[in-house]
Amino acid sequence: MPSLDRLHQPVLVLNASFEPINVCAARRAMVLVLKGVASAEELSHVDVHSSRHTLKMPSVIRLLEYRRIPHQTRALSRKNILMRDRYTCQYCHKTLNSNELTLDHVIPRSRAGESSWENLVACCNPCNNRKGSRTPEEAGMKLSKAPRPFSLHTSRHLMRMLGKSDDNWRKYLFY
Repeated sequence: MPSLDRLHQPVLVLNASFEPINVCAARRAMVLVLKGVASAEELSHVDVHSSRHTLKMPSVIRLLEYRRIPHQTRALSRKNILMRDRYTCQYCHKTLNSNELTLDHVIPRSRAGESSWENLVACCNPCNNRKGSRTPEEAGMKLSKAPRPFSLHTSRHLMRMLGKSDDNWRKYLFY
């Protein structure tokens, strides 16, 4: 694995209370640990080398001071909609790469449909073309679930999904 890829690996971030609060890139996690803002609770098997030192990459870090986390909101973006919908077309249920998915306005923009959490869903190109500027009902299509805003529940679910490949995360995410 190239070293740049290693620095983009997801790392679970815990509050001082051991509550999972975020996921960050390994590079950011290393900076937080080296600055003394966080400690490495779990280490991965990957080494990071500098000219003088070799360090184990953390897979879970914990902030050393408790941070009050306000009600979590996420920016409305293509990436966040795709993550919320698990990179799965909400009409045909196929899981695809992000470059194979589009965003569909459930109520089309041509009918004053807004770009909002409640009106945007991940959609594959064939389904988006089939639906066109109609509602799902008019096109004879059914959404797998009603689109909802990004929530704490969604955030925790994403942490669990990302953590499936890292056994070190399990005890912090209450599987």
